[in-house]
Amino acid sequence: MSRKPWDLAFTADPEEVAALRRIMRLHLGTWGLHDVTDGAQLCVSELVSNVITHVGAGTPATLAVSMNGSCLRIEVHDPDTRVLPTLVDATSASEGGRGMALVDAVADRWGVLLRPDRKVTWCELETRLTSSSGCVDGASVTRAEALLSLYAAAEQPGESKQSRLSTALAEESVIDLITDFLHWLRAHGCDEEEILDRAQTRFEAALVRGEL
Repeated sequence: MSRKPWDLAFTADPEEVAALRRIMRLHLGTWGLHDVTDGAQLCVSELVSNVITHVGAGTPATLAVSMNGSCLRIEVHDPDTRVLPTLVDATSASEGGRGMALVDAVADRWGVLLRPDRKVTWCELETRLTSSSGCVDGASVTRAEALLSLYAAAEQPGESKQSRLSTALAEESVIDLITDFLHWLRAHGCDEEEILDRAQTRFEAALVRGEL
């Protein structure tokens, strides 16, 4: 799966936070990263709120999201290099200081980069991906990859075995495999359209539950 970096310029105002959270959820849904969506949304909220509180409402800023290996990386850029976010041991009575403490609790790592014209506050969250373009590990994915490997080996018995198929080869194998299953269903008197509908429904339900 292609997970290309993206960025979005915005104005650091309180009303923008909810919109940025929704955008983050939509993008992570298309990336198949449902398991880190809640944490990512919280980090976006706190990083943007930090700019609003300590740099000022109305500050032009940028949200940048990318993959760093198998980690989801979230960056918020703002033009003030003088005001640096700090981790405060915020007590229950504290009115401020909780923002970066929450980021520190949710993210696996975070930091600040100073550029000539801006400050970049970033955090990273570990995902269940095996690589930046791979699939989330899970029972369904594991079974599918094992089946595809067997199918490819049966089609090309002289080829050396690989632990993971290339994306292009895997896509062709998936198409061939589905086609063969459709032929099998018809040969055994089954309704292939009804089977496909049931499979699609089950797949979409797993997406909603965050299992894929």
